[in-house]
Parts: sequence; C-alpha cells; structure tokens
Amino acid sequence: MSYVFDTSSLRSLQHFYPRVFKSIWDGLDDLVAQQEMISTREVFNELERQAVSDEVLKWAKNHKAMFATPTGAELLFVAEIFKIKHFQGLIGAQQRLKGTPVADPFVIACARINQGTVVTEEGWQRGSKSLALKPNAAKIPNVCSHFKIPCIDLEEFMHQQGWAF
Repeated sequence: MSYVFDTSSLRSLQHFYPRVFKSIWDGLDDLVAQQEMISTREVFNELERQAVSDEVLKWAKNHKAMFATPTGAELLFVAEIFKIKHFQGLIGAQQRLKGTPVADPFVIACARINQGTVVTEEGWQRGSKSLALKPNAAKIPNVCSHFKIPCIDLEEFMHQQGWAF
C-alpha cells in the first residue's frame, strides 16, 4: 500500500525533531525507499514556499525522488475533480492570481491512480478519529470521500505502521 503525503502532514513532522524522534525519521526513510511513501511535485513546491522547519525541508530535498511529476492519468483525474463545481475551490482565488503552487488536487489524483491512501491534516478534529466534513467544502477529505479514496491523518498513518513511542 502506498501513502500519498499532503503538505500539511509533512509540515506537521517538524514537531518530531530528528535528533529526538530518530525512529520516526528512520521509518519514513524506509517507507520512501520501498516507494510506499510518495507525494507529488506540487507538495515539494509548497514546502519550499511555506514556513517549514529546516529539518523537514532538508529531509524533503534529500528524498526529492518521492515527489513525482504528475502522470497523464493523474492529470486526467484532476480534470475529473474539477468537473464538480464546488471542488474547483481547491484552488483559491489568491493562488490563481499569484500563480502559487497548489498541491491538493494532485495529491488526491496521485492516491487515486496509485491506489493509495491520502495522508493529510485537513479536516481532522483533534482527539477524534472522525473527519469533520463540511458539506460541499473544497477540502481534501471531502474530495476523497466523494471519490471513495482512503484518507487519514498523520497519527493514523503512524498507528497503521505499528509505530509506538
């Protein structure tokens, strides 16, 4: 099974300092090496532009191969997502005007085409294992739910790996 990481989950890793939580980072390295942890080029572009720790950015640069360029099949699926009018909100007006990277539709498409699970921090209520879906919202969990693509948060990802600290 592959896990397709969104920017929000990679950014959340900055709370797990590599010198202290070495086993997490070793586990991530192993999953990337096995091509079970993947992402998309647009996530890498977002990481470079957003406030993220030096450790996370360095890790991403050292694992740049996991951030693949979208395939033709993924691009076709992005078009399918945008056929649904309210999902067009995945790209905000400011992002369109400024031309800033937008990873969300590509993360979803990558998971769909690779039969993977999206890992994102969008839409999760802390302390709850349920998604807080807002009807018709243009958020990753809503789109995943609509297309029946598995979607979890970082904590559930770590649980599925059997990691306990």
